[in-house]
Amino acid sequence: MKASLPSRLRALLTAAVVGASGGAAAAQDQTEPFWGKHQSGIVTPGQTNTYFAAFDLVTDRREDVVALLQRWTTAAARMSLGQTAGPLSQDRQAPAADTGDVLGLPPFRLTLTFGFGAGLFVKDGKDRYGLAARRPEGLVDLPVFTGDQLVAGRTGGDLSVQACADDPQVAFHAVRQLARLAEGVAQLRWVQAGYFGNFGPHTTGRNLMGFLDGTGNPATGDAKLMDKFIWVGSEGPAWMQGGSYVVARKSRIAFEHWDRMTVAFQEATFGREKLSGAPLGQRHEKDPVNLSATDPQGNPVIPENSHVRLTNKDSHEGMQILRRSYNYNDGLSVTAERWPPWHQGLEYDAGLLFVCYQRDPRTGFIKMFEQVSKLDKLNQFVTTVGGGLFACPAGAAKGEYIGQRLFVP
Repeated sequence: MKASLPSRLRALLTAAVVGASGGAAAAQDQTEPFWGKHQSGIVTPGQTNTYFAAFDLVTDRREDVVALLQRWTTAAARMSLGQTAGPLSQDRQAPAADTGDVLGLPPFRLTLTFGFGAGLFVKDGKDRYGLAARRPEGLVDLPVFTGDQLVAGRTGGDLSVQACADDPQVAFHAVRQLARLAEGVAQLRWVQAGYFGNFGPHTTGRNLMGFLDGTGNPATGDAKLMDKFIWVGSEGPAWMQGGSYVVARKSRIAFEHWDRMTVAFQEATFGREKLSGAPLGQRHEKDPVNLSATDPQGNPVIPENSHVRLTNKDSHEGMQILRRSYNYNDGLSVTAERWPPWHQGLEYDAGLLFVCYQRDPRTGFIKMFEQVSKLDKLNQFVTTVGGGLFACPAGAAKGEYIGQRLFVP
């Protein structure tokens, strides 16, 4: 019996994955579980690429939103296994169920993390889907912080998707398929690609300013820490318990200004040594941050306005957030520096896609950044131009769809 096109394609993909990975066991290592108590992509370690997308819902029908989430869940589960977004057909007169641009590639540990913005619950004063009473308390409107220059078209959104993988094409492909499946129900509002160098397992990567990024993260393997700081507990509605809140912010860095600074100035700005990553006054990256240490003149070793001091958990009653930030580079664009020498003209449109997860943004990122935005010496080089806050519901079991417990309590 002649094999169908989908069957032959599955065989081709299996062979490609096994060949690229050095065997079936290696191929299995390139997948991350989609189903589970928590959504994947939150504590998943070391993925080197991301594609973050926010969508606006363009339907007033609740059943359309449910159907979209069902389609997205099915497609995400398939793609996380390296399959096409939907089963392929031999009908060449119909649009394909998948654009086909990653055929032959392994899944590269693809994860897809979904979030709900405030607009899913109330938009322009209207409760479009009967969900207003189920909006979780932690899903507040993200404040405009000191120094923000937010662009409306790059801020907010009703739904979010963060694709993470060890290959940029795989991450983009995944969001592209979800956008196709959303036609008539949701449309893209803003997107941002990001990358992080492959520095190896258990190694902290560097941001484009040259400093280690994420040293102070809580250990994702510590279940007690994750329950305390990252996963929503009994304080949240049932559909959010086991979920988390994500803050994503596109922060442009004035590299033309930063690159002229001395290393000593840069280290004082961050509060860490540039090469080793050690807190000032220490020798190694993981050495504890000593906020009370002073030099012979009585000055703080870690400056009062340094980034490390202002973001350290000891400065925030022990509160921690989980950073999953990525570098970005969108070429050149016209801009003006916020500080002397006030350079204007073409500069890099590059910087940091800051992403963090937490149990409650009111006591996590928002509380922390209210202080950071006012005092951090780093602010003279960094300007946030867009982003949003989204409630990422608990994970789904097989047979469920993402967010099902919100719509069917």
